[in-house]
Amino acid sequence: LGQMFRSEEMCLVQLFFQTESAHTCIHQLGLLGLAQFRDLNPGTAAFQRKFVKEVKRCEEMERILRFLEAEMARCAIPVSAVVDSGGVTCPRELLELECKIRKLEEELKEINCNHDALKRNFTELLEISSLLKTFAQSNFTPWPYHLPLSLLFECTPSTWNRVTRRRGEILPLRIGTTLQAPDTFIAGVIKQDRFPAFEKVLWRLFHENFILRHAEIQDTEQQTENTMVKKDAFVIFVQGDQVQGKIKKICDGFRASLYPCPNTLSAREQMRMSVHIRIEDLRMILRRTEEFRATVLTKAATSIQHWVNKVKKMKAIYYTLNLCNIDITQKLIVAEIWCPVSDLNSVQNALIKGSEQSGSSVSPILNRIHTQHTPPTFNRTNVFTKGFQTIVDAYGVSNYREVNPTPYTIITFPFLFAVMFGDCGHGLVLTLLAVWVIAQQKNPFSGRFIILLMGLFSIYTGLIYNDCFSKSFSIYGSSWSVRHMFQPSGPWSNETLHSSGHLTLDPAVPRVYSGSPYMLGIDPVWNIASNKLSFLNSYKMKMSVILGVSHMLFGTTLSLVNYIHFRNFQNILLRFIPELVFMLSLFGYLIFLIVFKWCVQLRSETAPSILLMFINMMLFSYQSSDVFLYSEQKAVQTFLVLQALLMVPVMLLVKPLLIYRQRIKLRLQVGGHMGDIFAYQAIYTIEHCLGCISNTASYLRLWALSLAHAELSEVLWRMLLRGGLRCTPGLGAVLLALVLCCFALLTVAVLIVMEGLSAFLHALRLHCNKYKFVPFNQTKGTFSILYHCTDKQYIFKLHIFYLKARQFWIIKFLSHI
Repeated sequence: LGQMFRSEEMCLVQLFFQTESAHTCIHQLGLLGLAQFRDLNPGTAAFQRKFVKEVKRCEEMERILRFLEAEMARCAIPVSAVVDSGGVTCPRELLELECKIRKLEEELKEINCNHDALKRNFTELLEISSLLKTFAQSNFTPWPYHLPLSLLFECTPSTWNRVTRRRGEILPLRIGTTLQAPDTFIAGVIKQDRFPAFEKVLWRLFHENFILRHAEIQDTEQQTENTMVKKDAFVIFVQGDQVQGKIKKICDGFRASLYPCPNTLSAREQMRMSVHIRIEDLRMILRRTEEFRATVLTKAATSIQHWVNKVKKMKAIYYTLNLCNIDITQKLIVAEIWCPVSDLNSVQNALIKGSEQSGSSVSPILNRIHTQHTPPTFNRTNVFTKGFQTIVDAYGVSNYREVNPTPYTIITFPFLFAVMFGDCGHGLVLTLLAVWVIAQQKNPFSGRFIILLMGLFSIYTGLIYNDCFSKSFSIYGSSWSVRHMFQPSGPWSNETLHSSGHLTLDPAVPRVYSGSPYMLGIDPVWNIASNKLSFLNSYKMKMSVILGVSHMLFGTTLSLVNYIHFRNFQNILLRFIPELVFMLSLFGYLIFLIVFKWCVQLRSETAPSILLMFINMMLFSYQSSDVFLYSEQKAVQTFLVLQALLMVPVMLLVKPLLIYRQRIKLRLQVGGHMGDIFAYQAIYTIEHCLGCISNTASYLRLWALSLAHAELSEVLWRMLLRGGLRCTPGLGAVLLALVLCCFALLTVAVLIVMEGLSAFLHALRLHCNKYKFVPFNQTKGTFSILYHCTDKQYIFKLHIFYLKARQFWIIKFLSHI
């Protein structure tokens, strides 16, 4: 556990191993996960490296494997989970695997190509069948089925009235005109949503020179990609090749499918039977094709995860080999790695094991070298601390050998979450959920222990608040007694109960107040008090200020550990001490006032306001009528403000002037321009002074979210559960069961999930933005993280949407103290 408080001590090691043992040695180091390879070819482009062709081959194999996985997902074929055996793949096995999966890809592509062609033919035959079926089932054509098309419109208007469709109307032609038969007709299928525009275009171009009929296709078997597509069958009677060609172009523009259709009933019936036979044949062929494809994919599904692991490992090995140097004889590989000093023996054993697996006769050589380069930061974690370390690393990694914030975050993060989420019942539900997640060891979740601690701390703060689903427990009995208010010497009587809407317990009456507070948390009598909200507001707000200032002071104090470790005594005198004095003079004194006012017995009418007291302290404004908490308070407050103001020029000027003096004394010309140093120090001083005020106000979200959570819980109880408990027996039992279901659903969805996520994000912000990791770091910048040559990568991404309302929080802070 002691290793968690500071990053591991690292060393630079030079490795020498033969070319034939390179794969196995690097594979063993990757399994160990304690080595970061340095790039010994920084001036060489990526495409000019030695093993760039092998890396490209691995990427191509990954593409093929992704294609196979996509095909398996499309065909709903389960993929077998393969446990990694830890073996290494030699280049010859990789070549065999590449040939195997390429052959499998070509086979699947050929199957898919044939299947798509058969599917297109099948779809076309379905449309033709639907078109012919629509012809047969509906009154579709304007001529008798027993007459050929050559006789259409040869009769006079007295025996045959020509009708045409015009904007939805059926209009007869004028009497006396001689009609001629159209040369041909066009039949096809079009999507239903495109037909209105299609009809309008035909009408605008040809007016009354065509006859159009259409009907909806009722065949439910007409589908595309398992999605129903509504289509219409249509027939257009035209005259002349030129008009026919124009209509066909319009059909192509609207993506209508045109099919040949006989002009007699018998020919159409014969064609329909022929199409039906072909459809059945194609359906059988498609089914067998899909079965064959499923067989091929099922066989590959048993090994695809094993193939993926092999390819990823080989790609990582070749990528790592590109970081190494190869001698002129191509027989020796030189590498440099960073590794923990405590694990040098493990690295040596891994290299020996890799050399033995390759059958090499020469053992690898490990040589520790001294360097001026800054080592990478490596914080060792376990199953429990991994989630907390991920949260810390998501916002920044400390410099080498600096204090690691994770051990403290293990306690402070769930505690601040619980302050906002505090409820015994909700915390118990969250704890049970975490226990269930921990029990699911098949799919471990890194944050399961974070949820567990958040639930346990929520139970603790719920006991402090004495709040369980908006109700209080009376475990030890209240310290207040109503009975003694009715004693003969007491102020209450039966008439008092009937005449007063609100009654106040007087602690001055003997034995009304026991004299000792409730043993654990808030007294349950406050749950029925009319001034409960104002009391809890005052209590939680002051508690938020105390916790916030203490949290920031703790973070600032930890920087002292870094300064002592690195023997940076200049920062202790010119940075740490002024920061600490500034915060203690103002906000440390504010905590003192809050606690002192709690401890001193004062009458509510004469008790001084901390708000006015703090404002007068900052403005040096005092009146003769002011009431003080202790003697000489005015002098103490004046001294503290002057002391805090004095620390500002100390932080702003002393360190840059000292650096300037050292440069003149040593005649140094490097290290940056003095103007940059003064500008950086000015920004740092302003940020620290304003940040203390802003961050203190931001910690009031502990009070705000706790209040919102408690009020939502109480509203849910009043509007749902209280009404259900008042139901009459009989039918009321059924109603109560429904109310309980609704209460449980809303409790989980709103109070646990939504409010829990909100409290989680605010706790994260308080750690990463207010209680910064900057006090732990001597410098800011980009930090290097130890590279692990493993297959799995855990990436923790957090997106927080937060509206800055700094002025609002400051006003609330000053008006409620």
